[in-house]
Amino acid sequence: MTRIVFIGAGSVVFTRNLLGDILAFPELADAEIVLHDIDADRLATAERLAHQVARQLGTTPTVRAELDRRRALVGADFVINSVQVAGHEATLRDYRLPLSYGLRQTIGDTLGIGGIIRTLRTAPVVLGLGNDMAELCPDAWLLNYTNPMAMICWLVYAGTPTRNVVGLCHSVQGTSAMLAELAGEAIDDVTFLGAGINHQAFILRLERDGVDLYPRVNAAIAANPELQRRVRVDMHRRLGYFPTESSEHSAEYVPWYMRHDAEIERLRIPPGEYVRRSEENLDEYDVVKRDLAAGRPLEIERSWEYASLIIHSIVTGQPRVIYGNMRNDGQIANLPLGACVETPVLADRTGLAPVHVPHYPVQLAALNRTFINVCELTVQAVLEGRRDHVHHAAMLDPNAAASLTLDQISSLTDELLDAYNDWLPESLRR
Repeated sequence: MTRIVFIGAGSVVFTRNLLGDILAFPELADAEIVLHDIDADRLATAERLAHQVARQLGTTPTVRAELDRRRALVGADFVINSVQVAGHEATLRDYRLPLSYGLRQTIGDTLGIGGIIRTLRTAPVVLGLGNDMAELCPDAWLLNYTNPMAMICWLVYAGTPTRNVVGLCHSVQGTSAMLAELAGEAIDDVTFLGAGINHQAFILRLERDGVDLYPRVNAAIAANPELQRRVRVDMHRRLGYFPTESSEHSAEYVPWYMRHDAEIERLRIPPGEYVRRSEENLDEYDVVKRDLAAGRPLEIERSWEYASLIIHSIVTGQPRVIYGNMRNDGQIANLPLGACVETPVLADRTGLAPVHVPHYPVQLAALNRTFINVCELTVQAVLEGRRDHVHHAAMLDPNAAASLTLDQISSLTDELLDAYNDWLPESLRR
């Protein structure tokens, strides 16, 4: 029986979607599902939700809830991580404190000041998870959904014995489907190739029957003035390839947009967007909890998340190509070895194997390296216990560097470190 552990199962909407995907496969319908969260109320809600999903799908998994992470991990085959350390209050602080210095953010969960501090407070949890997995389920695969994706995965494979780790996102799936639609094609008829860094990858090829579809995409964009008012459309025009991540995310990874009021207006950039989404997530949790209590059926549709496909391929041997974030062992030759990069990945009974991406465009690699600089310094700050590297990471963040003076960046970094002192790795605490 396949044992699948959900870490952070209290993210109930996400848990519902992944459970629906997993249990829809006949080979996984009787899997053992182990749910873990540190919030007892959310864990109880997740357990009720899991039973409801199983009933609606007519499946018979074994469902168990565990407040103790180590007990949950024993004998796991797959571990799905979706924790958000410190919750909604941290989201508010991550946005409001930088804003008091004049630093605007849209999402703040991947790069920049927000991404750096989120990594630091998440590091003790994911390092503990990687070490526990090495002891309690050494052959299991860690399927990570927690952001900042590149930094979290990098921390696990560089800072613990766990090497079976892949970061999963849905930006490639969503973008390829959008571009296919712009080209007037169904996504199932389109061949595409994407690569880069999570949240800063690019669609390198988009074809049908060997015919390049980018000219049709460009024509559709040229005919739509509203579509041109998007950050990633602007980046596509200037860099030659379409970014896989949303405009809201992309705006804050580069120095060109967030500091300029005119650009925010022209490209309809929404500062503080993640605060609104976080509030919606709280509301959605309450809705799911009420629906479960009232016995109302849940909405269950197959999502485009990759977790269930990976599990199914490894369990059954059915080969698939998915997109994942893994250690760069040369699959993108002009990005640093050891960095966490996003490429196609072959999934089959042997596990996961990243695919080599030849001729990655030099301008994209150059842009990615500005992203990787922040990731590497943040990871090394944790692994080496060096607070000065936290400052170095913040100094080299493109958005912060374009918006603030060095003294402002230093003062803001210290304020955030002090605000989260009790959440930090011990070696970084005052």
